[in-house]
Amino acid sequence: MAGITPAHAGKAVLVVLGVLHPLAFAAVALHGLKTRREAASMVAWLFVVWSLPVLGPLLYLGYGVNRAPSKAWQKQRSDDSLLSARRAREGASLPLEYWRAMRASRVCEPDSPHARELNLTIDGVVPDWPLLGGNRIEPLLTGDAAFARMLDAIDRATHHIHLQTFIIGNDPIGHEFLDRLKKKAEAGVRCRVLFDRFGSTRGRASGLFHAYRNTPGLDVVGWTQVNPIKRQFQINLRNHRKVLVVDGKEAFIGGINLHAGHTSRTDREAIRDYHFAVAGPIALELQYAFLRDWYFMTDEDPAALLTAEHFPRIEPSGNSLVRVVNGGPTAEIEAMTDVTCAAINVAHTQLLVVTPYFVPPVDILRALRLAALRGVNVQLVVPKKNNHVYAGLAGQALYDQLLSAGVHVYEREPPFLHAKAIIVDDHISIVGTANLDNRSLRLNYETNLVIYDDAFANTLKRIVLEDMALSEDLDLTVWRTRPLRRKVAENLSSLLTPLL
Repeated sequence: MAGITPAHAGKAVLVVLGVLHPLAFAAVALHGLKTRREAASMVAWLFVVWSLPVLGPLLYLGYGVNRAPSKAWQKQRSDDSLLSARRAREGASLPLEYWRAMRASRVCEPDSPHARELNLTIDGVVPDWPLLGGNRIEPLLTGDAAFARMLDAIDRATHHIHLQTFIIGNDPIGHEFLDRLKKKAEAGVRCRVLFDRFGSTRGRASGLFHAYRNTPGLDVVGWTQVNPIKRQFQINLRNHRKVLVVDGKEAFIGGINLHAGHTSRTDREAIRDYHFAVAGPIALELQYAFLRDWYFMTDEDPAALLTAEHFPRIEPSGNSLVRVVNGGPTAEIEAMTDVTCAAINVAHTQLLVVTPYFVPPVDILRALRLAALRGVNVQLVVPKKNNHVYAGLAGQALYDQLLSAGVHVYEREPPFLHAKAIIVDDHISIVGTANLDNRSLRLNYETNLVIYDDAFANTLKRIVLEDMALSEDLDLTVWRTRPLRRKVAENLSSLLTPLL
């Protein structure tokens, strides 16, 4: 019998593809209709799946499947499970009785009517995360300031250290943090480290974590939701939070990852970023947010997590009213967008917005334009040179809409601006880990703080004004004269934003 020739084999492959490709396309279309995706996103994915046989369906499986119903989604069930365990431990004389009582006693309202209006809206968005008084929050600019304070807090720890970050680099900064944690674990301090496996791909691939995995008292865990056994293929769902909690009493949060790019060198400035040191009752809220993620990834016994040592007694540390807003692609999927829109809508005189990636949902874009049209001085600060070229171009495709409505757009000169902040009328501030792009607002797990404190808002405003002074204030007439090839590149990048 004659063997199968290459020509016959090629025809067989084409026949198989001719059958499987339409089936795969139909399956993706059916899934999109079943989950009711946004129209622009679904149309873009259908184009990709049809245009790229085999590769297109694989891309959709890894990046497009991200909105499973919350009631059937493991992360949501995990959060609900820990919440039930927490409530069972909040009764009188039980481990979390103090935390329950502290939350009840420190819950408060802002003074001004506009701030109360915003807080009432946030009550409906994140009812389980109350506004708490008695906090102190301090800005730390770039890793030069933040790393020193964070390492000092680690050195002072006596009971536990909980660290969560998107990136840990295989460089002097990554090693410094892991070495300090290993030393504390060897001294009897319980250390839990949660990093994002996608964000820390280089560190994992280069074996960064191997030297630390067998240290008693130090657990280093990578966040991922890719598990074929559990039929999880959500490469898109990343944990972008950056939180450090030490002994349950002090915390750090912001945009700074643990890698050397955030530090200054003789030949290079540090990435421009905002991080924040936090003390007071809100540190316990960040503690619980960390423990939710840790429980999801490890299934560690809630009895070992929800302890009095993790939620110690805390005295008021300052005058800031602060509340946590968590976002993620489960029940909290709209939290970041809703809170951001609400904050924009209560602005009456001035709105300062700083973000490294400006590719927001249409709701936020419209809210910014309407704020400017009603007379609010809206000022947006973004990097002049973006580290993700396509994201920078996609954001620039929106500038005309902003500038024509009266929004002032400032492009900050290098080094790269990675900071995130919103300041409303010198009274309300929003800081944390979320960028103003679809990924942060819809796909990533993020944590922001909403702060009602005039003194803090003015301190943060001075920092933002420093960045604005090093920025180019774009002029609408000049902007419209940019080359046609640039406009095409911007619009092409903008078409891809539903997939980003």
